[in-house]
Amino acid sequence: MKLLKPIVLASVFAVCFTCENNDLVSDDSNMKLKAKDPIFMDLGNTMRTIKVKNKIDGLSKSANSAKAAKSYNVALYMAEYITAGDTEEMGNIVYFNNRGNKQLQGDFVPGLALDGTNAISYYVDDNRPSLDLDVVVSNNAIDRAMNTWDGIICSNLGMFEIAYDGRDTGFIAGIIGEILGEDFGGSQSYVADVLHAGWLPARAFDLVAPNGSQFILGVTYTIVFTDEEGNLIDTDNNGKYDVAWREIYYNDNFSWDDGNHYDVETIALHEAGHGLSQGHFGKAFRNIKTGKLHFSPRAVMNAAYSGIQTTIDESDLAGHCSNWSSWFNN
Repeated sequence: MKLLKPIVLASVFAVCFTCENNDLVSDDSNMKLKAKDPIFMDLGNTMRTIKVKNKIDGLSKSANSAKAAKSYNVALYMAEYITAGDTEEMGNIVYFNNRGNKQLQGDFVPGLALDGTNAISYYVDDNRPSLDLDVVVSNNAIDRAMNTWDGIICSNLGMFEIAYDGRDTGFIAGIIGEILGEDFGGSQSYVADVLHAGWLPARAFDLVAPNGSQFILGVTYTIVFTDEEGNLIDTDNNGKYDVAWREIYYNDNFSWDDGNHYDVETIALHEAGHGLSQGHFGKAFRNIKTGKLHFSPRAVMNAAYSGIQTTIDESDLAGHCSNWSSWFNN
């Protein structure tokens, strides 16, 4: 059964009008919600050796694809998720790879992208559509979210979309399918730097966090480069592990909409922020009397959903610019 709680959501959406300043303190009327410690989940050995043909044109099935392929070792390292705003759960980080795990943040590396460019590519997979929305509607919402990040003037991502062509995608979908004994599609092939891989049924999110099917709206998985032993690598010696690509999945246990209830564009904007290496921030408070959720500050990258938010505010901007203002000279 899909999760739709209109009475509570009405309260959640009211946050949009009451938290513009967000200078909240924890007092007798506001209960601070504490983020949990990072979660560690064991999905077994996720390291795979992938081959990328014709690195310059590795995204397409070109006439040159017969060129010699280069091998890369990649593995699932971590995931970041956002929660529904009407639960006491907060979005969190999940670590899967315990080899070389120092809880480091990761980033893309200039010159190491599997498509052979320093531009950020993305792909939207229509093979796992939402049960609620036509793919044209959800795709347009995701495109708006990506364009919002691309439009920030402090960075020059050169962002471009790889046109949907029906191919199988989903490194993570394949792993989850193997574990659950179900066919969610999937592929070990690289497609784009940020893959919006579609919607999965609720049970897939219980592998992210205990009972995660009931509170996780969306999750971004980070796939990293490793050495032959499965250890993380840092080829540019910047203190961050090297990201191969990221995959975003949405929980079809919730009722999705474009502009109401659980808004696709808002969640896609948040998850794309993770896709572009941003983490969560902001303190959360629940008003004891009204049940309303407040963030200080309210931002796209808050750990829980507090209503429709499709613009980048100061806190989100600062995080993005710190990551990307020097790209690709960093």
